[in-house]
Amino acid sequence: MNSLAIVKIRDYLAQRAIFVVLIMLVIGIAVADPNFLAFSTLRDIMQQSSTRLIIALGAAFILITGGVDLSAGRVVGLTAVISASMLQIDTYANRFFPDLPQLWVGIPIIVGIMAGLLVGLVNGLIIAKFHVPPFIATLGTMVGIYGVNSLYFDMEPNQSQPIGGLRDDFTKWGSGFIDLGGGYSIPYIVIIAVVVALICWVIFNKTRLGKNMYAIGGNVQAAHVSGINVARNLIAIYAISGALYGLAGVLEAARTGGATNNYGNMYELDAIAACVVGGVSTAGGIGTVPGVAAGVLIFGVINYGLTYIGVSPYWQLIIKGLIIVAAVAFDIRKYMAKK
Repeated sequence: MNSLAIVKIRDYLAQRAIFVVLIMLVIGIAVADPNFLAFSTLRDIMQQSSTRLIIALGAAFILITGGVDLSAGRVVGLTAVISASMLQIDTYANRFFPDLPQLWVGIPIIVGIMAGLLVGLVNGLIIAKFHVPPFIATLGTMVGIYGVNSLYFDMEPNQSQPIGGLRDDFTKWGSGFIDLGGGYSIPYIVIIAVVVALICWVIFNKTRLGKNMYAIGGNVQAAHVSGINVARNLIAIYAISGALYGLAGVLEAARTGGATNNYGNMYELDAIAACVVGGVSTAGGIGTVPGVAAGVLIFGVINYGLTYIGVSPYWQLIIKGLIIVAAVAFDIRKYMAKK
């Protein structure tokens, strides 16, 4: 094999390193326990990773513009509590709204998504119009949203009791399956996550908003000069991200069958880590939907797979930390080489 072919192979693998790592991780766990490759196990990993993927896609929008969103996890908690509080069965002893009639299931879902969109819109306005750094702006909204959610959660007669007794027509979207026959089934939540990922891919690659997003992240001054309305695009991007967090919060409540004001705590860090591991540049301007999906699956395999083969949770944290640091170091190296 000549040197040119070796260079081409090396470059090809470097560009797809995240997928190579994912495959090697799955193979390594499967060697330790071949049962890991059972369809039911892989299905469970995808089911648990679905809401994380939606959150990570929302975070990717922000990271590609060169920003960061620390409010994602608290938005998930807020929308989980809002949707769950309106979708309890009549016979549940501790209903959040005792006199609320049984609503069409779509209404609380839409309300939850719109609540997330509203938070994202506020973030975008603060950042675009008042020029507050994204880190500070979203740190402030993160704290404020948790306070608002806690006040709502502590309302009479609930008084901070975990919200349970959710209706079957709601929980099926998080824990229900489509039976394919032959012992195989696909969770509804996985289908939803895949559809959301496809929509995000279209936005990233086939729309003006997507092109503007990459331009802003690549060089915001050049984007201004080229005629891009940076403020308007940032507001739209933060609003979309908020809506994605809202959808993830609703689905998380449906998946677990309940909600508390602490839902979503630290999810934003997992989302950012998955994005960075999946090739989204911390400097902005770079990132793909398949890469984000691979990053989410890597952490899903680590959390589920290493537990499956009996690896200590403490070792899992060490492994995750090493992967994050290595991914950021690799990203910085590429950025410096480009400079």
